[in-house]
Amino acid sequence: MLFPRERRVLAPGAVHVPDWLDLDQQRRLVVACREWAGEGPGIRAAVLPNGGRMTVRAVCLGWHWYPYRYSRTRDDQDGSPVTAFPEWLGDLGRTALADAYGEHRDYHPDIALINHYDADARMGLHRDGDEAAPDPVVSLSIGAPCLFRLGNTETRGRPWTDVELHSGDLVVFGDESRLAYHGVPKLLPAVDVPDTGLAAGRLNITLRVSGLR
Repeated sequence: MLFPRERRVLAPGAVHVPDWLDLDQQRRLVVACREWAGEGPGIRAAVLPNGGRMTVRAVCLGWHWYPYRYSRTRDDQDGSPVTAFPEWLGDLGRTALADAYGEHRDYHPDIALINHYDADARMGLHRDGDEAAPDPVVSLSIGAPCLFRLGNTETRGRPWTDVELHSGDLVVFGDESRLAYHGVPKLLPAVDVPDTGLAAGRLNITLRVSGLR
């Protein structure tokens, strides 16, 4: 990067913090994600109710997400128990939230959704509305850059804000923006991507509070 990127408030309650993860943290997360993706039935592309298959591949910790619900077992795979959510990842999420908002909050995520995007993958505009708690979502990016689109809370249409996310970036959205539509229209050319140990594509790790029993 020729010029440093600045912290940016994308919308009330939504904050982008560039280069939040240092390279060692990114590498450790890549190693952990590779281990999680290999456990049990492994990483998969979820099938939507209309029969379509998502273009991103995902693995879950704590609670298993499949359209559009959570379970303690991998119900759309082999029914095996979902991998436990590690406490150290919760610590990372609390630090991320405090840095983004400039204040400490009582934040105890118990879900991690780990999405892998290859060059042709994308994520349509959607809301993270399957949780039963209003706590913010913490989102970490590793690998190839992408165009991230943060919309409004009412429709999938405009107004929205587009921002480039690069390896190590943090996005937090909560409060007024907790149920904002958001998505990834495309990955961007992989120029000056740090050596994180990720062979190709982009990893997105989102931490959430389920509010479920």
